[in-house]
Amino acid sequence: MTTVQLEYIVAVDTYRSFVIAAEKCFVTQPTLSMQIQKLEDELGVKIFDRSKLPVIPTEIGIEIIAQSRIILKENGKIKEIIGEHKKEVQGHLRVGIIPTLAPYLLPRILTGFMKKYPKVKLEIWEYPTEQIIQQLKQEQLDCGLLATPLHNPNLDEQPLFYESFVVYTAKTNSLFEKKYIKPEDIDVREVWLLNEGHCMRNQVLNICRDKFTMGEYKNLEYNTGSVETLKRMVDLNAGFTILPELSLQEMSARQMNMVRYFKAPEPVREISIVTHRFFIKQALIAAFKKEILAHVPEKMKIQKNKNIVEITVDK
Repeated sequence: MTTVQLEYIVAVDTYRSFVIAAEKCFVTQPTLSMQIQKLEDELGVKIFDRSKLPVIPTEIGIEIIAQSRIILKENGKIKEIIGEHKKEVQGHLRVGIIPTLAPYLLPRILTGFMKKYPKVKLEIWEYPTEQIIQQLKQEQLDCGLLATPLHNPNLDEQPLFYESFVVYTAKTNSLFEKKYIKPEDIDVREVWLLNEGHCMRNQVLNICRDKFTMGEYKNLEYNTGSVETLKRMVDLNAGFTILPELSLQEMSARQMNMVRYFKAPEPVREISIVTHRFFIKQALIAAFKKEILAHVPEKMKIQKNKNIVEITVDK
């Protein structure tokens, strides 16, 4: 039994395909299949039911794969111990980040991080929250940068900062005349929203204390996953939208005049580094966390007088 064989069966379990697992492991499919067959012969059991499509583990295979994941994690800790002894941060860090955060946070931190840690290979993917959660569980990602709390017992959350939500309103909207906004001031019929699948859409609906979608009120239903598009819709079509505060950094003076803050306690989204509860690569993630915090405004690191908005909508 070898760690390579264990990696192969974990890959097949993750992707439920011998072909895709081989691609991800950078070997040919016959090589991967042969090694798994050798392991099955050695153990005297079938790990996978190959008659099913997609391929599924057998009852005993489920237990073997679960133990294999534990062994591979413990094996990975050896490299981490060596790296810590050498005082080096090195390795491969796979990060998932939600699209409403990525363009406003990553440009601040990536150049500095890569210069400080040249032996780190950083792989970043923009995904919606549910996809990041799924890939964390399948160990396709090492960590995620997400709005929390997720209320998921399989995941650990390390809160980083608290980003305020702000109103971006056209001059023709009644909200433009207000100095500070209260949730009850908001008419959801006039708000431009992200499409389904984005946790920030649910947070906006929670701020509005209204569970209707804009399609029930408008003749036009515009589905977008872009915060920048929401700004443009307000600029060109009136109404208002609700934005995360980091998205204000490139705004012109004219646009900043259209921004209104909420009255305290202001609604915020809690941004955390999320990992699987059995994660390794602590040194890598700690270095990544340190770099993020070095580029976040100090006021965002304080939770006092802020209301963390849930990312789920009550039915």
